Amino acid sequence: MKKRSSVFKRWLIPPATLVVVGLITPSGRATETADDLNLGGTATVFQSNSQGFSLPFPTLSGIERLQFQAGDALFTEAWVSSPSSTVGRDGLGPLMITKACANCHLKDGRGAPPKDENDEPVGLLLRLSSEEAHAYGDQIQNRAVLGAEPEASIKFTWTEKPEGFPDGSSVNLRSPTIRLDKLAYGPLPSDLQMSARLAPPQHGLGLIDSVDAATILEWVDEQDENGDGISGRANYVFSHSTNKIELGRFGWKASQPSLRDQDASAFNGDMGLTSTLFPLQNCSDRQTVCKDLPNGGDPEVTDKQLNLMFHYSRFIAVPARRDVDDAEVKKGRTLFFEANCQSCHRPSMVTSANADHKLLQNQKVWPYSDFLLHDMGEGLADHRADGLASGTEWRTPPLWGIGLTGVVNPNEFYLHDGRARSVEEAILWHGGEGEKSRDAYKGLSAENRKALLRFLKSL
Repeated sequence: MKKRSSVFKRWLIPPATLVVVGLITPSGRATETADDLNLGGTATVFQSNSQGFSLPFPTLSGIERLQFQAGDALFTEAWVSSPSSTVGRDGLGPLMITKACANCHLKDGRGAPPKDENDEPVGLLLRLSSEEAHAYGDQIQNRAVLGAEPEASIKFTWTEKPEGFPDGSSVNLRSPTIRLDKLAYGPLPSDLQMSARLAPPQHGLGLIDSVDAATILEWVDEQDENGDGISGRANYVFSHSTNKIELGRFGWKASQPSLRDQDASAFNGDMGLTSTLFPLQNCSDRQTVCKDLPNGGDPEVTDKQLNLMFHYSRFIAVPARRDVDDAEVKKGRTLFFEANCQSCHRPSMVTSANADHKLLQNQKVWPYSDFLLHDMGEGLADHRADGLASGTEWRTPPLWGIGLTGVVNPNEFYLHDGRARSVEEAILWHGGEGEKSRDAYKGLSAENRKALLRFLKSL
């Protein structure tokens, strides 16, 4: 058996109260115009430097901040292989893609795709699917501890093409061709499907985890009954935390139902570490050396460590908006709504009154996502199903914090495989349900395109 899924200091003052005015958008969906400065509600912080995605909720108690720091250390420090004198942090691998969470989520930000064929990915993993039996499971492990062989080397080559605007200007878009080299455990199946997944930023995850499923499902419209060209579907997946089928809300295809599932899955799938949620070693039946090498205990990640990681990941704050009174930014916000972007990038929602921590309850937050699946067209398709998600469907990624992407770390890459090197490139890759909004953006003047991008960069 092998492989689960993955993915996967400084505090400031609490925010001010929001004043909200109702608006009906061109699609007919109610939304808000508001001073959405405080994107994370009372979990908003006002630091816009390289620590912008790594700060705790400003409302945490002293003890909770100490727990946050302990979880931060667990997130940042490297695990080691067994046996080791490093008690409590051994058991790495034997097969893995990284030694520490922070290697992929640098400063709690995004990962990066390979630059070329000579660059092994850091912060990007490769999902696999096949109906045939094979040794590689559902994720390629391109690194290994001493005594084991990595499963394969991941090779990216990029192809660029120009995308033109009606005014005669153009932008180069790139897409990857991916192949596997140095296969260590036999041939690949003939029907293999591969999908690259970029490590996402970590801020605001606890707030997303605390939104009632019913709130997310309010925007499901599988049959497009309102006629806006946008459907929105839910993914339902198995939760190792509850042993039930639950609404998916994390991951590029909403394939993880909860933050605790996501954390434990990343430990197992990305670092080869067992836990009570994922008790099996990350080795296939054909990988006998992997199975025979020493492990770090049973489980390798204790419940105490898993709880610390959960505490850390759920209480990372959301950075505040910037330049909210700038005239160009305000104009860009209007253009964002006129292009109907908010039909998928749902501006706001309120967390559950029954969330299991008071700091997560009844928070009005502005993630700019509906957390649903949308058909994004053939240009972005990986042709790989994931739960109920089809090969052309992707979860709407939240936009909060997007303007600090290149400030937090150098990895300013967007979309599931990191092909987009700018927000504009990401917009231009929208197809399927996003095609009308993309075309609306392309039809804007250069001045108005700049304004819309300024608004997005203010988030």
